[in-house]
Amino acid sequence: MKPLKGATAWLITDGKAGHEAQAQGVAEALGVDYAWHRVYPEGLARLLAPWGPAAKDFICAPPWPDIGIGVGRTAMPPLRRLHRSAGPATFTVALQDPRTSARIADLIWVPEHDRRRGPGVITTPVAPHRFTPGLLAELGAAPDPAIDKLPVPRVMLALGGAAKVWRYNGEDIARLEAAIVAIGTSGASFMVTPSRRTPADVMQAIAAALQPFPHVLYDGIGDNPYARFLAKADAIVVTADSVSMTGEALATGRPVYVFRPTGGSDKFLRFHDALTARGATRPLDADTRFSLDWGHPPILAAEAIAREIAERVLNLRRYVFAASATKLPSEIRK
Repeated sequence: MKPLKGATAWLITDGKAGHEAQAQGVAEALGVDYAWHRVYPEGLARLLAPWGPAAKDFICAPPWPDIGIGVGRTAMPPLRRLHRSAGPATFTVALQDPRTSARIADLIWVPEHDRRRGPGVITTPVAPHRFTPGLLAELGAAPDPAIDKLPVPRVMLALGGAAKVWRYNGEDIARLEAAIVAIGTSGASFMVTPSRRTPADVMQAIAAALQPFPHVLYDGIGDNPYARFLAKADAIVVTADSVSMTGEALATGRPVYVFRPTGGSDKFLRFHDALTARGATRPLDADTRFSLDWGHPPILAAEAIAREIAERVLNLRRYVFAASATKLPSEIRK
């Protein structure tokens, strides 16, 4: 990727951790200096987003950034204002489908399982995030006594939970328990991190299934070891309800198994089916043959998106420079 030397960026988000990870991942892949512009619209502005006015707390004035990146429904009105106010001085990017006209930004990124397509739309198999090979190597090399004393292979369990289209019934819980026992019986240890959405009965069942095997279970108190688990894992099991955790797991190049509870939407199923079809993930069930002798090259969406942005920004700079040069007196142009 050609560097954008000295470039600046505004990251416009609603403050949600998942949205911020996407914006920051792309900004860091670009290598630009970035500033956060978090917006918290109220009343009509929030109700009408992604249409309607920008939040009152969004300050849109020069000096303009070279790049503006917006993520989330309520970030779209500020991104639209920046796009219109700064003009060609700022290259604007909407991460995720803005659910508005394509004119809202110079470039729109959506995951491949999203239906949106068009001249100004790019796609990647997974969402962008901050887990680069360099960061994973740094985290993996850093000592962590609780993790480092676990016998290898170490298997990370990244647990999501109940969501709008996913649910865990008794059969699902039994399948997950059986899969954990099968993996543990093969000689693996476990590193487990739940989310706030993980149902209590799921956690109770998993805690019981883990008892015979060496493990570290994050209880929600103190620093979340998720990133260190990811970096130090020999294999990763992720629940299908989390697209973001699946994408982060695929940055490691390690075997990634996906456990599907009951439910799912067409969009979720397209996402997971496509990854399985390309050999990036394998489904996990009670009768799955757990193996470490496979993997997939890391899928690094942030780098792919950054390359596209950088190329388009450089092309825009060349165009603006050429257009300006044609307006100069001939003796100056020489």
